[in-house]
Amino acid sequence: MKARTIILTVMVCMAVAAMCLASDPNMGTWKLNAAKSKVAAGLPKPVTVVYEAAGDKVKVTVDGIGADGQPMHNEWTGAFDNKDYPVTGDPSVDARSYKRVNDHTLMLTNKKDGKVTTTARVSVSADGKTRTVETRGMSSDGKMLRGSSVYDKQ
Repeated sequence: MKARTIILTVMVCMAVAAMCLASDPNMGTWKLNAAKSKVAAGLPKPVTVVYEAAGDKVKVTVDGIGADGQPMHNEWTGAFDNKDYPVTGDPSVDARSYKRVNDHTLMLTNKKDGKVTTTARVSVSADGKTRTVETRGMSSDGKMLRGSSVYDKQ
């Protein structure tokens, strides 16, 4: 009897967590709208970004063109709690954190060896169809780089 109650409780908790993540406007697949974007040379150009539930966390998968012009793929799994979680697949970033500002806005910070490399404000439109990422970072020669990427929900 106890085992059945424990299993049922775990299943209900997982279902509630999945419903909470599903209602998050950031979740889903986002494709770059190059015509509306202004990505500065020296910044990576994510072409496809996927936010998906991974248990009680979020997994973010990024595919695109790196700052060096080569194809890039990186993955991050964590929570929107402003804590650093590891990034795999990106030699210029080893940790990323997300902080929820409100239901439609996140702040993202990328780090390498504990130092901030890029920051971004991620905003999803009220209708949930468009995502805008305002990015700031430093080039290898110390210049401030800024870019704006617009994504369409798939």
